[in-house]
Order: sequence, then C-alpha cells, then structure tokens
Amino acid sequence: MRFLPLSILCVAALAVLPFVAGSYGMSFMIQTLIFIALAYSWNLIGGYAGYTHFGQVAFFGLGAYVGSLAVLDGTHWLVASLYAGVAASLLAAVLGGVMLRLKGPYFAIGMFGIARVCESLALGLDNITQGGTGLYLVVVEQLHLYYAVGAIALLMVLATWRLDSSRLGLQLLSIREDETAANALGVRTTRLKIGTFVASAFVPGVCGCLYACYLGYIDPATAFAPMTELTVIAMVLLGGMGTVLGPLVGAALMSVVNEVLWARLPEIYLALVGVIILIAVLYMPRGIVNYAQRRAWRWVPVARGHLRRMAQRKKEAA
Repeated sequence: MRFLPLSILCVAALAVLPFVAGSYGMSFMIQTLIFIALAYSWNLIGGYAGYTHFGQVAFFGLGAYVGSLAVLDGTHWLVASLYAGVAASLLAAVLGGVMLRLKGPYFAIGMFGIARVCESLALGLDNITQGGTGLYLVVVEQLHLYYAVGAIALLMVLATWRLDSSRLGLQLLSIREDETAANALGVRTTRLKIGTFVASAFVPGVCGCLYACYLGYIDPATAFAPMTELTVIAMVLLGGMGTVLGPLVGAALMSVVNEVLWARLPEIYLALVGVIILIAVLYMPRGIVNYAQRRAWRWVPVARGHLRRMAQRKKEAA
C-alpha cells in the first residue's frame, strides 16, 4: 500500500498530459500505451505460463481487420474494438487446444507460422480486405484514442497485479517451472493454459483495431508486421518476464530509446537498439525489475510480497 500514492500521482499525471502535450507528444504516448498493453498481454502466456511465442501479431492483425471492417460498416470505433477483441479470442480458442500441445521452440515457430498464414489470407481475400491496397478509415481524434488505450493499459497493469497476487498466478508459474509436476499436484494445466491463451489474445485484438483507427489505414504488412511482435517480446525481456512492473518498465524504456535514437541517428538506430538489448540481457538476464528486486531497491515492490509476509508470520507463530 505504500506505493499507492505514487501510483495515483502517475495516473493523474497521465490523465492531464493531453492538455499540455502537443500533437507529437500525444502520438508518441498513444503508441507507447499500445505497446504497454501488448507487452502485458504477451506476459500472461509468455511470462507467467512460460509459453514463449511469436504469434501475438496474428491476433493484433485480425483485430485490426475485424475492427476496420466493422467501422467501415458504420459501427462506432469503441464497439468495433470489442468485436475485434472477441474475434481474436475466438481464434485463440480454436488454436489453443492444438497449438498448446507443442512446447518450447515448436510452439514459438508454430505460432509464427499462424501469423504468416493470417497475413497471406489478408492479402488473398482482396474482395474483403482490399489485399495489398489496404483499408482506409476516418482517423479518430487523438484525445479519445489516448484515453481508450490508456484505460486498457491501466486495466492490464491492475489485472497483472491481481494475477500475481493470486492462486491462479502461482498455478501459472508452476506450469512455467515444471508442467508435469504441476499436473501431478492437481493443477488443471490444459484448461488453465487455454484460458490464459484466450485471455491474452483479447487485448491484442482490441489494440489492433485502435491502432488502425489511429493510423486511419491498415494493410497486411502493417497489421501482421513481425517487427511489432519482436518489439513486444524485447520489451518484456528487458523489463522482466513474469513480473508486474516488467512490461511497463520495458515498454516505456524501449519506446523512449527508440524514439530518441530514431530522431538523432536514423541510419543506425536499429543496430544501437539491438546492442542495448544485448547488453541488458547479458548483465540482467531476468530483466530490469528482477535485477532491482535482487538489489533490494526500496522503490521497487517485491513480487508476491504478501505471500512472503504470510510465510514469515507462520514461521514466527511456529
């Protein structure tokens, strides 16, 4: 609870930011908040359950197209984003029972293949998606989009905090550490994995629609860009997988670094970003947040601290 005042202050600052930031600042914040939401959704299945995959962009792209088609049909963009999230979750439900039988690199490569299949379908179904020409939308006002993606990012932070402090979160971590042992201890691993996979697909679908509304345009190369996937994974790895603050720290830090380097050194900024990530992974392999927790920095809340306090109280009572 000691971090509650600081959290409220940060949320209040973000709420008033649109009234002091210009168009460029708003554009940067919208993109950053989208990446924060994507990083948290990937962290559910990749960080907690331990199923690293390269297919989140499939749900993002599907959401972009479903939402765009709904908007073009006259649906309000907020309602269309919900449709997009539901469509992405339905796809995840169909894929979950099959793909989650795979493990490790097989699951990762399999999901990458699914994303490429979705991109090919978007190109091939040109009577619906307009193929490589893409779909053009009326651009939504930045202020409205900012608050929409900000609300999603905040909900993902709170949901992850609640998950991290729950029995469900511990069950997911047990799957990550040893799925066979977790199953032997009574954890319903299959149901839990599929449920988490479906839940982690909803937000990318919503964000895909909101991103299309932000651009006012979507095509297969933009909707299913592998760079989007790789950036999200790098953000989670940099911040710390399976932590509450890791995706937030990683996404915010990488967004700022990317923007600064791109503005000042556009020719080599990708190489420099790669070097920064490499150095961070070498010296902080479990991420910035885990490193800070091990260093016992007071301003970083310890993961699952309430469980440690409960164990300490039981130890003292004994």
